[in-house]
Amino acid sequence: MTALLCAGILLTFTAIIFVLIKWGNMQLVGVTPVRTLTFTAILFTSGLDVGLIMFPLTEFAGYADIATSPEYAFSNPLAIEFGFWGFLIWGFYFLTCFYFCAIEPKVKFFEIPLIKFVNNAIIIGTCAFTGFLLLSNLPWYLPQIGDGETIIGSFYLIVFAVIAAAVYSSTSLRFVRTLSLTSTGMFLGLIVLMWLGAFTGKNGTPSDFIQTISLIGSYFGNIHQFALPLNDYHEFYLFWWFAWSIMIGQFTSRFVGGLKTWQVLAAMLIFPSIPIATWFAVLYYYHLNSLDSAGFYSLAMAAVGILFVVNSLDSLIRLYTDNLNLTVQRFGKAKYIAGNLTVMTLLTLLFQFNFLQIQWIGALVIVLFFICLSYILITCFAKVRAIDSSPEENEIDFKKIDMA
Repeated sequence: MTALLCAGILLTFTAIIFVLIKWGNMQLVGVTPVRTLTFTAILFTSGLDVGLIMFPLTEFAGYADIATSPEYAFSNPLAIEFGFWGFLIWGFYFLTCFYFCAIEPKVKFFEIPLIKFVNNAIIIGTCAFTGFLLLSNLPWYLPQIGDGETIIGSFYLIVFAVIAAAVYSSTSLRFVRTLSLTSTGMFLGLIVLMWLGAFTGKNGTPSDFIQTISLIGSYFGNIHQFALPLNDYHEFYLFWWFAWSIMIGQFTSRFVGGLKTWQVLAAMLIFPSIPIATWFAVLYYYHLNSLDSAGFYSLAMAAVGILFVVNSLDSLIRLYTDNLNLTVQRFGKAKYIAGNLTVMTLLTLLFQFNFLQIQWIGALVIVLFFICLSYILITCFAKVRAIDSSPEENEIDFKKIDMA
């Protein structure tokens, strides 16, 4: 698995360099082009994940324990946490976004029946993993309900309710859009709330925040360290990013509205990294100074994390049900909700009982990358080499928006 992961990473970064050299100044336009500000907001929302809320406070101590994990000695825990979540790793999403915006309309690789089935199986499996992440982290964030370590019946009920809410929300795009805006606003509000708690009053000052966030500079000085897996835990993260990459590429590619290729890359590397860096710096200050994050703060983080799960699941459920024509219009709302709720619940339990692992899904995505490249080289290399613009129908829609 490690060899496959390294091969996938090297393929990804090589492909990014090739794309920038050949198509760096090409204007990209998706099937539903929007203005740059809107695209940025959509990009930010699509990057939100429950792990962003749930993981850091449980991980900083592990990254600081260089006696047990000497591979982390080259940097500080904040920079390592950022390296697992920010900047360079978003290049995975850029590559798939570019592919679905510019190449897939010509190649139609993902319309091959078997590939289409595998793609949607990946989406469904990753949905279930998102639910599992929530389930496995709830004890730490809601010790008021249990002992802080054990997953009890109440946590299963919470996750079941979250999955049910996401399935219901996916029945209407209006719900999907509303939840996206709500989760973004609540996340920003959570950052402000905990920033005020840490850097005003007796706990600290704004200059302490500057000193803390400056630690992330070590990431950029050691960025090469994050390209290949540091250890098994880093492998887990990298497979996780691969698992999400195809879905996020499909989603974000729809909304690109006239940015050049290099500008899309810059937007994907920079814009999501700013809130991630700010959030992690705030949490690291709490960890470093042993500030109390229990009680109201832990409840607030759990609430935002739960909303993230609903927000993630409803969009992905909508994506795979549209792809497979398992829609409300075809089956009716009752059958649609019952079917998706059953599938998502069972798959979440399979992750809980270790019958499924996100590493397997990430590995499957890497295999798809290599199959796609082979397909292009064998069947349609000349067609891809001749690409010099986004699909013409997208360009027409973009011009209408640009003139409005």
